[in-house]
Formats: sequence, C-alpha cells, structure tokens
Amino acid sequence: MNLSALDSLSFSEKLEAVQLLEELERRKKTNRLSQYQPYPKQRDFHRAGARYRERLFMAGNQLGKTLSGAAEAAMHLTGQYPEWWDGYRFSGPVVMLAGSESYELTRDGVQRLLIGPPMNPEDWGTGYVPKKAILATTKRSGVSGALDSVSVRHVSGGVSTLLFKAYEQGRSKWQANTVNFVWFDEEPPQDVYFEGITRTNATGGLITVTFTPLKGMSEVVRRYTKPGDDPGAVDRNVTQMTIDDALHYTPEERAKIIASYPAHEREARTKGIPALGSGRIFPVTEESIKVAPFEIPKHWVQIGGMDFGWDHPTAGAALAWDRDADVIYVTKVYRQREATPVVHAAALKAWGLWLPWAWPHDGNNDTAAGKNLATQYKAQGLNLLPEKATFEDGSNSVEAGVMDMLDRMITGRWKVFSTCPEWFEEFLLYHRKDGKIVKEMDDVISASRYALMMKRFAKVKQDAAAWKFTDRKVV
Repeated sequence: MNLSALDSLSFSEKLEAVQLLEELERRKKTNRLSQYQPYPKQRDFHRAGARYRERLFMAGNQLGKTLSGAAEAAMHLTGQYPEWWDGYRFSGPVVMLAGSESYELTRDGVQRLLIGPPMNPEDWGTGYVPKKAILATTKRSGVSGALDSVSVRHVSGGVSTLLFKAYEQGRSKWQANTVNFVWFDEEPPQDVYFEGITRTNATGGLITVTFTPLKGMSEVVRRYTKPGDDPGAVDRNVTQMTIDDALHYTPEERAKIIASYPAHEREARTKGIPALGSGRIFPVTEESIKVAPFEIPKHWVQIGGMDFGWDHPTAGAALAWDRDADVIYVTKVYRQREATPVVHAAALKAWGLWLPWAWPHDGNNDTAAGKNLATQYKAQGLNLLPEKATFEDGSNSVEAGVMDMLDRMITGRWKVFSTCPEWFEEFLLYHRKDGKIVKEMDDVISASRYALMMKRFAKVKQDAAAWKFTDRKVV
C-alpha cells in the first residue's frame, strides 16, 4: 500500500491496515519453512536423499550447509514438503536425532535454526519448525537455554519427536530407540557416526552430515570421498559446495573472504575441500597451477609417465615441456583400477604411438603370468623407455621428485590443464602423516613424477606414418 492510498483512508481503516501488515509479518516470522528457497547445490543435496541413505554436505564456512540441514529436518518433522521438493519423503511422523560437537554448539546452531533464539522462549517458533507445529519442549539441565526434546505436530495428525544430542558425551549418549533420521551438524567422531547408523538400521532411516572439513582426511570424510572397495559406498553421496555456489555473495565479497583466510585453510573454508594443514605436500592454490588447454607447439617435447596398480589404480600422465621457459605442463591423465595391461595400453596408445613412457621400478618385478609388467606393456605396443625411471644421477628418491614438483609450482614452472580433474583431486589430498608421505590416492601424481624424472628422454611429436608395427611391437 502506497502513502497516497493510506492518506485517503479513515482512522479505523488505517488501523486495520496496520494490523493486517503486522499479522502478515508475524505469519512470515513464524513460518520460516515456507520461505526456504535453496541454491542449486543445496537442492542437489536434498535431491540425493531420494536415492542415498547416507549423505554428506561438505561446504565452506557460511555458505548455507547448516541452514539446508535445518530446513530439511523441519520438513521431515512436520511433513510440510514444498511443491518443488524431490528429495526423500517420510509418509508419517518421525523420530529424529540432531546435534553437534557440544550441547552449547547444538543449542546455538541446530536448535536455533530449528526452533528459534535459545535465550528467548517467546520467539520459539521463528526457526524452521513453524510455531504452530511446536507442541511441547523439554529443557536440558546444566546448559542455559538448551532443549532436550521437542514434540512436533505432523500434517498426518501424528506427532514427531526431535531429540538434541552432542558428541562430547560420546557414543553412548546417541543410543536411543530406533529412529528415522539423524542429522550431524559439524563432523562427528567415527564412533558417534556409527552409533547414528545403528539407530536407523531397523527403520532403514537416513543419515545426513553437514560440515566444513577442517579436520582433514578423517575417517568420516574418507568414508564418503575414498571408500575404496566398501560395498556400502553405493548408498552414500557427497555434495560439495564452494563459495562460488553461494549466490548471496558478490564477486568482490568472495575475493575478500578468500583472502582473509590462511593459505592452508582457504580451500576447506571456501570450497569444502578437506584441509590438510601443514601436512599438505603441495601448499599452493589450485588456481595458481591450473590453465586452460591449448595446442602444444610443435617444437615442445613430450613424455608420458605410468604408475602400475591393480587394487589401487593404474595411472598415466602426459607432460609437455617448454624447454625455453623450463615450464612443464600436465596435458592428459588416465586412471583405472582392476584392469589388465591390455586394457590400459589400449587407452594410452591413443595419446600417440610415438610418445615415450617412463615407468617405476616395480615394472621389473615378476608377475604370476611369468613376465614383468614392463615387458607386458611393451608387448602391447606401448613405447616404454628401456629402463625404469631415475634422475640423471641414477637415483629415484620420491622426496626429490616431490620437491622438484613443488619448486616448479611455487616458481610458476608447473602447470596442469583444467581438463585433468583426477590430477587436481589427488593434488588436493596429497599429504604427510607423522612426517611421511601418505601413499594413498597418489596414482596420477606418481605417474607425473616418473615422467618428470625422465624428462631428458622427452620427444617432439612425430607423425603416425613414421611408426610401424610388427606383432604389436613398435619397430
């Protein structure tokens, strides 16, 4: 209503208009759930609930991960699903466990977003659980303003139960009768996480986790990002949200926020990438080494590197070397587990039959088939170098190779094409524990290192017509 229209009203009509506006504001304030409009990444997280039992929403700080968790929790408690909802729907009332690291943090985070300001009971109902749906609450002793449980009216006519918990008291405090939904806000200890799963086994209920991965490659993070051969991995999903996905920040605000964090925390706090702190082997930003693909100049030399594997993947990396500027470019990568040399060689030969390949010392080891791996790959027509990868002095130190790579990154002499996602995945997780390099999820990195060690044998690209084959061997 504009001012001119308001001036034309009588006093009683003005009073009625003001009361109407106040009522609309009250309804808006006490039904926050109806106003929830998720960003695309938040929507992806919700949607995954229709397919996966366990979900992790791994995001940077202040990007909306806890808010998303609260909105979804309120939907399940009340049964009030919006028209756009394409996530999981419970058909009736639920029993839910929700909590964080301590009861104070649970109160100030989970409880505040679900119920309202903890220290102002008159404002309870201004969180994501609508005021009309809150039937009863019980307080937790010893923590001011903290609630122990909330009874919530469900649209079916039944009553949902919300129980607030904390990690600080250990797994035993998460024991309860069977529940339908567990929400961990902030990363839980592994034993607490498994207790949450146990509480949902009988119901086939859902587990959701929302946090910024500041603890690095913990067991809970590893469960989602590096499950290995765990058959249960098919029922897990991770959604990762970066500061670029948070539409409430302008580009200028994003730049200031990123710059405000220490370098080793930036990717965790702004991209939701597990922080590896001082243990990270390559403490440089992804942006500083990533480049858009371009056609390799004809006079540049190139070489490939291989890392053999079975349980862990076999990997390949192609390097191009601008000798004038002494800059190495990783141009292509390959990674596949549990396949034979025939399969790997077929994929890598597509990069060019002329391309020389560096390979590790274990390529000379005997295999059950009677021939070592290097011999098997040569038999498939892959142009392996005559000897295993070493530096010019004959050494093959992993530390020396890693330090050469890092020195090049710092000085702008190591670049990676943006079309190599597997390389960047390993780059971000490559770290030390107790001072030693963790030899996991490093296959493409290792292949790159072998190629770097043998760069003296890199060749200029040759025409396919210059190569001939006899019985799968290059002659």
